[in-house]
Amino acid sequence: MRSDAKRVKNINGLTQILIDLKPYRCDSDVYINEDVDVTELVKYIEKKKSKNKDITFFHAFITAMGKTIYNKDKLNRFIANRHTYEHNDVVISFVAKISFDDKSEEVMIMIPIDKEDNIDTISKKLTDKINSFRKKNSKKEGANSAIDTIGKLPNIIRVPLVGLLKWCDDKGILPKSLMKDNVYYSSMIVSNIGSLKCGAIYHNLTNLGTCSSLVTIGEIKDKEVFINGKREIRKVCEFGITIDERVAEGYYLIKCIKLLEKIFENPKMLEDRADTKIKSEELGK
Repeated sequence: MRSDAKRVKNINGLTQILIDLKPYRCDSDVYINEDVDVTELVKYIEKKKSKNKDITFFHAFITAMGKTIYNKDKLNRFIANRHTYEHNDVVISFVAKISFDDKSEEVMIMIPIDKEDNIDTISKKLTDKINSFRKKNSKKEGANSAIDTIGKLPNIIRVPLVGLLKWCDDKGILPKSLMKDNVYYSSMIVSNIGSLKCGAIYHNLTNLGTCSSLVTIGEIKDKEVFINGKREIRKVCEFGITIDERVAEGYYLIKCIKLLEKIFENPKMLEDRADTKIKSEELGK
């Protein structure tokens, strides 16, 4: 019995056999690269900035991914000890630098996406959380603090200790203090490398933890496309998506991407509750 998730029992035989054949997450990585049209989203954010200068594309991406998880609940699942579980909450995480220099420390940040959240509330959560870490003398807690302590231990102590923690993780009995602010215990990890003027990359998952998907966001660029035979310049963002194939088949994942694209085509949806169901005959159920 896990405290952070509930077990999913209606798993079909083929999926369960796949889990038995590939018991480890790192053996089950599937990589997807997709260019997504964000032209309408760019217009939307530019307009929103006139009222809220702190709002960013990253805030919009986090909101859109939260809405996608609420609409496609398999994205909130993970495999542990050969069983399938679904997270109790929707949590999106990322790693941020405390300050913008090469020597700056990095901290893990987790943002819970509540059912009633929208782009405005999520933007405030993100801004407040990042600012709290960047304040002078801010105190690290949870996994951020534990990693500093464990990482400095000598090999003879650290290696067996990490092995014990991995065993506890597999059995679902890892102390909650080590799961707090730990990106590996979230619904999805997001990396915004577009802010570094870089394209999306593929990033592996880890066997540790309960996170089954990782998304990297590239730079927004102009791209020439042909729509109805006419040449247009559109704003396009590259996404690099890594997911554990044991939680959802390829057909389901394509539907998730199509849903994300639909949100970006209609960015006003970001102002709805995160759990608002998005209906579309093209997306299916």
